This record gives sequence, C-alpha cells and structure tokens, in this order.
Amino acid sequence: MTRLVFCKKYKDELPGLPMPPLPGATGQEIFDNISEKAWKEWQTNQTMLINEHRLSLMDAGARKFLTQEMHRFFDNQDYAKPEGYVPPSS
Repeated sequence: MTRLVFCKKYKDELPGLPMPPLPGATGQEIFDNISEKAWKEWQTNQTMLINEHRLSLMDAGARKFLTQEMHRFFDNQDYAKPEGYVPPSS
C-alpha cells in the first residue's frame, strides 16, 4: 500500500517517499511533508544546478546553496533555475 502525504509543494495528498531521502531532521521533514513527485522534480533541478554552476558537493558553501534552494523549491518561492531553462510544457 502506498503511503500518502499532504505535499507541501503541491498542496495535495500524493504518494510519499518510501524512506527519508536524507539523514536527520531534514530528511524526516521531507519524508513527512514532500511527495515522491516533488522530490524527483527537485532532484532533476538540483542536478541541473550542480552542472550549471559546476558545484562540488565537497564544498560546504555549495551544499548550503543547494539546501536553501531546496527549501525555496518546496515552499513554492522563487528558486534558482539553470540559466535559459524552459520547463517542458505538459
């Protein structure tokens, strides 16, 4: 049976993640409040940001930037997008 969560991003009850995607409180917050759909979309955006900005995850500043953008993404605030990126139309 699929676990449902009220997704903070989509403001709807959607299938949740099977397990916390990160350790600690942040991972638990995502597990409890973010749908699998929103998490996968964030992962795609995060990958593009890492590539566009040539970020190294060994750099604490890069990790901080990605964490801030992740929270903005899930809170439906203006978040960093790769330059010139136009999302596919549905």
